Amino acid sequence: MAESEGTIVELADLLRHPEDLDKISFLKSEFTRKKATIDGQLKIGLKDQLEVTQNGMSAISDGQRTVNQIKEEMMKIDKLCAEAQNMIRDFPDINLVSQVHRNFTQVETMKANIESFDGRLKDLEQLLREDDQDLENQPNLLNIHYQLTQLRDIRDDAMDQIKRASDASLEGHLQDYFTRLDDVIEWFDDHVGTACMNLIPLVQADNKGMVVRLALIIEEEEKSDKKVQALQDAQREYKDLASRFKSMTTGPKQLRGYKEKFLKAIEFYAQPQFDKAEERFLEEPDKLANIMKWYFNDLYVVKVGMVGLMPKKWKIFKTYTDIYHRLMHDWLIKHIDNPELSPPHMLSIIDWSEKYYSKMTKLGHDQTTLQPHVLDSREAELVREYRQLIVKSVDEWMDRMYTIDRKSFLDRKPDSLDTNSQGYFRTKTLGDMWRMLKEQTSVASSSGRGDVAEGVFDSMFRALKTRQSAWQKLVDSESQKYSSPPFDGEGMQVFQDWLVAIANDQIACIDDNEAESQLGYLTLFQRDLEPLVSQKYMTHAASELDSLRDGFVDLGTHCITTFVSLIFKVDFRSTVAEFFTPKWYNEYAMKRITTTFDDYIGDYCKVLHHSLLDILIEELADELLVHYLSSVRNKGVKFRRSDPFTEKFKDDVLTAFEFFQNLNGKPELAGLVTVDFSVIKQKWRVVDKMVRLLEADKGAVVGMYEDFKREYWDLQMGWVESVLRARDDYDRGMLSGVKARAKEIHVERGVETIMGKVK
Repeated sequence: MAESEGTIVELADLLRHPEDLDKISFLKSEFTRKKATIDGQLKIGLKDQLEVTQNGMSAISDGQRTVNQIKEEMMKIDKLCAEAQNMIRDFPDINLVSQVHRNFTQVETMKANIESFDGRLKDLEQLLREDDQDLENQPNLLNIHYQLTQLRDIRDDAMDQIKRASDASLEGHLQDYFTRLDDVIEWFDDHVGTACMNLIPLVQADNKGMVVRLALIIEEEEKSDKKVQALQDAQREYKDLASRFKSMTTGPKQLRGYKEKFLKAIEFYAQPQFDKAEERFLEEPDKLANIMKWYFNDLYVVKVGMVGLMPKKWKIFKTYTDIYHRLMHDWLIKHIDNPELSPPHMLSIIDWSEKYYSKMTKLGHDQTTLQPHVLDSREAELVREYRQLIVKSVDEWMDRMYTIDRKSFLDRKPDSLDTNSQGYFRTKTLGDMWRMLKEQTSVASSSGRGDVAEGVFDSMFRALKTRQSAWQKLVDSESQKYSSPPFDGEGMQVFQDWLVAIANDQIACIDDNEAESQLGYLTLFQRDLEPLVSQKYMTHAASELDSLRDGFVDLGTHCITTFVSLIFKVDFRSTVAEFFTPKWYNEYAMKRITTTFDDYIGDYCKVLHHSLLDILIEELADELLVHYLSSVRNKGVKFRRSDPFTEKFKDDVLTAFEFFQNLNGKPELAGLVTVDFSVIKQKWRVVDKMVRLLEADKGAVVGMYEDFKREYWDLQMGWVESVLRARDDYDRGMLSGVKARAKEIHVERGVETIMGKVK
């Protein structure tokens, strides 16, 4: 089940877009080629393994036959000994005398060895002191080893005899006597260990004599350990028979393990160099090849300078290579399994695999002979992980910056906004966000892989869209707080400043001024993207970029729309409620509104992007018109034939026209405002339609409605009903006639008009 899910994930990763289906034939041939390569490697490996297994089985069979032959010969010898005792007269007496003589000789030898032991030990200490002064050459090393081996054998024989004696009371005394030998052995082992740890430097220094002496000692100890192991096996399997042969109870009694220590020293020598390499790698991941030069230098020294100095059966070059390769494998796997590994480090390791095997091939090692694979054949997985590391980094950065912006936005701190060189309000993280995206694009680019770059760009598109959506939701959520009275306007100015800053941010993303060589962030991002992706992906990317561009425009416009709606919710809440009421005839509500508009435009014209200033003015005109028309539902509205409502409507419209028409001529707005007043004027013509509905005779109302509906297809019946009910001569028949005509009229739907906003 897990393997199936893994396969599905890999397929989903390879086929992210519909266009990727064209890759199926290529992927099929690629996987077929890889499968054939792997099958070939498996056949070779299986053949080699089969040969090794057959050779091993043959060796076991030969060994078993040899053991059986030895067993039979030893049984024959034992039988001959028993028969010889009966053939020779007085054999028991002769045998007894022979044993007494042999024991006497052994006692004399042991006595001489014990008496000379202390002096020989002092001689060894002197030789070791001399070598302490010249550790690079250690001229006495072979002599020390030879004599030390003899003293070890003496100690082992003595301890063996005392253990087999009937009286073991002197064993403790004898152990104390040999204590100094352990100190000398440790001293000697330090010298050998020093030489083993410096084998490569010794070869580089052309100190062949030292290397050969060390090799002779290790080889001799290896032979000794094999004898001890064989003796222990024989004693374990044929204990009674082995005890009758004195040659099997003399010599070394314990495994000393010098060969194993020698191999361990190779690892100990390399490990500190891996540790140093790790420190440099963490600081400079792009220089891994240079950092690892020592690795190949060591193996080259072994191949050229050490092979001829060591026993052939050791296969010293292969031995070094196997140990070094295992360390390299463990070192790399440790890093790629580290969840905190950064993308540059991951990329460096991915690229290193090919370089590593190339260099090893030059040293004479085929990739198939180096096991396990240095990266466990996880390159494809690592590429996905590398891409995911960049994606994760992008998501974390975007989340972090949005969290900072959101907190600053909600706290409404006065100093939480920046201004650019033109004096426009801006949020503090916009530049940082695009710099981060550029940096991560560079990281993806350094991989040299189109699939990595494309996956990263997909994540960036998602992150940017998520940011747009999050800002819009946050703006809507905060604006709702100003919708319900009572509200005194506290903090509203800072909120409006933020709306302006967010809107400016969106324009900065898409504002291309090629005449001044100033491009928007999105265009710069597109230029970084294009060289890194395939032509097929570019089609998808172009669609995503257009979607982002539209999203920036929509969010910027939404912020301005919210800005304007706040003015009406807070500043004009009571003013709008007076429209068309009896108080309206004697007040100058429209003048107060346009004066407030003038104050807002004057305050924000220098901090709002000039392209958004036109949108602000258009939104003010539209919102004012919508609220003006919607005020027919205000409490107490009633248009009486005797009231001068027609003149009042005209006065309000002229006041609004005067304000909007004069904006282009204001000195402080010169070069900033390019609003076409005729467009605003055309929209406000709808007021005339409303007035005609109000002043028309009862019989003409239906015709007036039909003209209105044909010009404004999205005219809402609910609003028309409110207008008719506001007439002082309203009756049900008037409304019924309008509704009946509405059912008969067929109008073509078109672009939304201002009446679509009037409910």
